[in-house]
Amino acid sequence: MGDKCNLIVYIDRMKVITQTKDLKEFCDSLIKSPFITVDTEFIRETTYWPLLCLIQVASPEEAAMIDPLAEGIDLSPFFEILQNPDIVKVMHGCRQDIEIFYNLGHFIPTPLFDTQIAAMACGFGDAVGYETLIAKTVGAKIDKGSRFTDWARRPLSKAQLEYALADVTHLRDAYQFLCQQIEEKGRAAWVEEEMLSLHDVHNYDMPPELAYQRLKMQDRRPNVVGVLITVAAWREEQARERNIPRGRVIKDDAIREIAVQGPKNISELSRLRSIPKGFENSRYAESLLSAIQRGLNLPKNELPVLAKPIVNRQGIGPLVELLKVLLKQRCDSCDVAPKLIANVADLERIASDQDPDVQALKGWRYEVFGKYAMDLKAGKLALACEDDQVILVKRNG
Repeated sequence: MGDKCNLIVYIDRMKVITQTKDLKEFCDSLIKSPFITVDTEFIRETTYWPLLCLIQVASPEEAAMIDPLAEGIDLSPFFEILQNPDIVKVMHGCRQDIEIFYNLGHFIPTPLFDTQIAAMACGFGDAVGYETLIAKTVGAKIDKGSRFTDWARRPLSKAQLEYALADVTHLRDAYQFLCQQIEEKGRAAWVEEEMLSLHDVHNYDMPPELAYQRLKMQDRRPNVVGVLITVAAWREEQARERNIPRGRVIKDDAIREIAVQGPKNISELSRLRSIPKGFENSRYAESLLSAIQRGLNLPKNELPVLAKPIVNRQGIGPLVELLKVLLKQRCDSCDVAPKLIANVADLERIASDQDPDVQALKGWRYEVFGKYAMDLKAGKLALACEDDQVILVKRNG
């Protein structure tokens, strides 16, 4: 492996970059690459912010791993590559990876290509896993033995590094396979449209004042909504400040109970079943009570307009079941994943509403499924069986 003064560490020809100078040289070599594949290893079981432990990168010509925990290393050269508009950043199921880069550098890598999304558009199934994707596109088998190891511990083992590097080297071939499939099927517009959602900042850094949107609440009384907003924001701020998971501050059920009960003092707070025993004596109790009071005092005209609870029409169950069969039939025929078209809630809206506002009735989804769904609902289309296959039958009417 060489002595500890080496700027680049090689473990059986695997390049691990530990110093800024070598990172810059590596990034300089990536400048003319049409694409790079990127993956990360991180841990976050006991923290709010993920701890980035390793970055894996591959271009068509080379591959390396960057150690973000190496003393004194500056990731700026790589962050510049991630923002280079001439290099496509290829990742698989990349929301958590993007969250890491956004929190560290306050940017979203661009342009992006998520192979999980592309695989769904090419008919590989719903939310296809990395191992399945590689098996189907490259024919390789991924050794998952190192997946749940401690990536923060140094030195990393040869097995860990082999596992990590394979995540990006196999992805190169998978990306090129998917690009060919997308071109042959004429689905570039589909994939580009789906990639747009990855650029929504709220996916990676929701402001504390909007944290209440994570919680489902049936009670819409103004005082309840006000407390829900301020206590959810308080928990988010506490979790960030203390760098612990939200649930370690207080659970979701506790926020809901607090919102309904609106405790005004320590005694009332201590009587809530969802509040951990002894919490009322902690140094955080007073700040929680202050947040509750702010919520109770929020003027009605400052409360957000909450969407009305969705209530389905009675008796739509059989139609929803037919729509599920139709969705499966259309997706099998067009070789696209059902999850990319519609979910059960969308089907319920189509069945229940006169003029449903769902993505399944817009753009390319309408051509693949939406127009057939509306014809089925209107009695202009029927489902039948022929040679053990579900077929569509047009009806007059």
